[in-house]
Amino acid sequence: MRIIIAGGHGQIALRLARLLGSAAVGLVRNPAHVPDVEAAGARAVVCDLEKASPDEVAGIVRGADAIVFAAGAGPGSGAARKDTVDRGASVLMADAAERAGVRTFVQISSMGAGRPPAAGTDEVWAAYITAKTEAEDDLRRRDLDWTIVRPGRLTDEPGTGLVRLEPEVPPGSVPRDDVAAVVAALLTAPGRRTLELVSGDTPIPEAVASR
Repeated sequence: MRIIIAGGHGQIALRLARLLGSAAVGLVRNPAHVPDVEAAGARAVVCDLEKASPDEVAGIVRGADAIVFAAGAGPGSGAARKDTVDRGASVLMADAAERAGVRTFVQISSMGAGRPPAAGTDEVWAAYITAKTEAEDDLRRRDLDWTIVRPGRLTDEPGTGLVRLEPEVPPGSVPRDDVAAVVAALLTAPGRRTLELVSGDTPIPEAVASR
């Protein structure tokens, strides 16, 4: 398989690359991040998703088996970049997928997406949730085999391999290791669904198979 990971230097993306090995291609904005992606066992391609055109990205993803959108503006970024990365880059990747004929698309979103930000929410967090919601809405309108994954609060604790993966789950946390493992499993089980993810008591293969 050949799996394109947008946001290839992110913490979940690097974990996913380690699981997929040479099948993974990580897209990175900063050339200085290439060695980290390669150290994870993947190939790195430099591509700034805030500047690239759909045709440019389509040329990169053409022939891939799937795309994983794991990009995000990250901590410390303002509201404007939440829109250009968390929404805009996802739309760009989906455009490229359609142009290149790549049908399987897994989007890593966030718990809380799909609902308006609560009154009084911090401006940047509100922009983040709004961007994730709009990215989800865009993807659902497309003729792709899309899966949206909404993880709960992310931790760096070692993965347990045990999760709760359902259309709606109570708030909770989940190790990044387990998010990556769930995404890897979903790549071989394409479909159109939105799934929330927290730690639980179901082994990942069983949790994915039931969805």
